[in-house]
Amino acid sequence: MNVGPHIGTGVVLDSPAFIHPTALIYGKVRLGPGSSVWPYAVFRAEMFEIIVGERTNIQDFVMIHVGNSTPTLIGRECSITHHATLHGCEIGDYCLIGIGATVMDGAKIGANSIIAGNSIVSEGSEFPENSIIGGSPAKLIKTRDNKASNRQNALFYYLNALNYSRGIDRLQPADLDRLKQGVKEATPSRI
Repeated sequence: MNVGPHIGTGVVLDSPAFIHPTALIYGKVRLGPGSSVWPYAVFRAEMFEIIVGERTNIQDFVMIHVGNSTPTLIGRECSITHHATLHGCEIGDYCLIGIGATVMDGAKIGANSIIAGNSIVSEGSEFPENSIIGGSPAKLIKTRDNKASNRQNALFYYLNALNYSRGIDRLQPADLDRLKQGVKEATPSRI
């Protein structure tokens, strides 16, 4: 009986912080340092590749697949939240992809951006850095630098992942203090 995650032979694990036992990771996939993969996430890269950046979290029930002619590339310190689908797209550093959002083939999301929950980013759409994107089809709602808040969310998941990897499923008082200090002060002490 398989009690751990399915990790295919083409998968490269570059020191991820945590991979939940229910994760399914197939094909050419690279998980960066400090990244985390949460319950029931699925990766499939039968052609091209999926790359997940440093300290990026792939949350519960996320589906990541390559496109017909494009890889899926996810930057550092991103949060891909529950039930999101990424399909052959590029996500810049420090992005937050909202619950239930879908990003389709060839779409490119600039760094420090947020995609609102349940949005559908159409094939080939491109959004600049610091975008807030929402709707179906998704459109630019406004421009604002979201880097600090997005990194804070990624830090929360990184600290959680470190705990889960040790069998601890609650943040500890020291973790809460680090979160209050913010990303700049907290990140170096835990890496």
